[in-house]
Amino acid sequence: MTRFLRTTAVLALGLITSGLAPSVNAGAASAVRVTSTVTTSITATMPVIRLSFSVPVRASALPALTTKPALATIWQQIGPREVQAVVRSKLTPSMSYAIDAPSAMKCAGHCTFTTTHPLLSSVASNAEWEVQLLAELKYLPLTFTPSVAQSDPTQQVPGAYSWAYPNLPAVLSSLWRGGPDNVIVRGALMKFQSDNDLPTTGVLDAPTWNDLLGAAQSGTVDPDPYNYVVVSEASHERLTLYVAGTATFHSLVNTGISVAPTALGTYPVYVRYSSQTMTGTNPDGSHYSDPGIPWISYFNGGDALHGFIRSTYGWPQSLGCVEMPYTSAKAVWPHTPIGTLVTVE
Repeated sequence: MTRFLRTTAVLALGLITSGLAPSVNAGAASAVRVTSTVTTSITATMPVIRLSFSVPVRASALPALTTKPALATIWQQIGPREVQAVVRSKLTPSMSYAIDAPSAMKCAGHCTFTTTHPLLSSVASNAEWEVQLLAELKYLPLTFTPSVAQSDPTQQVPGAYSWAYPNLPAVLSSLWRGGPDNVIVRGALMKFQSDNDLPTTGVLDAPTWNDLLGAAQSGTVDPDPYNYVVVSEASHERLTLYVAGTATFHSLVNTGISVAPTALGTYPVYVRYSSQTMTGTNPDGSHYSDPGIPWISYFNGGDALHGFIRSTYGWPQSLGCVEMPYTSAKAVWPHTPIGTLVTVE
């Protein structure tokens, strides 16, 4: 083959290849089919969404990805007909996003998404970071010692935990383990949420996370000492209040009778009243309504710490609550804010 013929053949091959893979970046607008795949959990290292096209498309020709709330992303080319969007901004744990996933677009130089539908995705919670922040803000009965320098008080770093109050009873330390399913962490988070006028769910959500970071940045620690209540059903039944790791108050109490026992376990206080009319059903099916019950801290369903007048204390007499003399209930109540752990053993 002569040099002229070889050149002609190369030119012809180039024209055929162009015809098989037409560009959508120039000329008249052309319709392009789009297949979107959205991840269910957004991370800093994985793509938020991947798009596959019916024809080759350059990532640089695409419009910005739209999300609600807004999330800064950038398109990356992963193949002639495939792109992906990756995160460029700092992620907020537990934040949910609605992502406008395209299914069709038109291209002429630049592309426009013509049909989109919202798909939901969210950022996973970061239990280790949550526990670190709660400890640094003194909402946990533990201290956190970082093993590396922190350039920012909100930065997640490796480190170790130690008990801030060595005189706390072993029943509390036996409950400790990292993670959001830990009752100690749940109680601490409820206390933080209560202090910051957030719903006291004990579950980390985006508003709670933002307030945690804000408190860490400003150095706003728990304004109260760490409080803990132990109710012993041993004879005689007794309540012990720990404030900052020290047993500061004791009182005889009454727990539930055999047909309506007080559940054993550890629970965070979830609602409180200085006074309330308590109503319910007696074991014989009759109903009761007791007005003016003082100094109430509910910790497990209908079980609560509260004052109640009895002729004696120290043995089972209630329908599940932990009853105590009015003076004792008044002394305990200021130390049982939302999130305070109550152990019944």
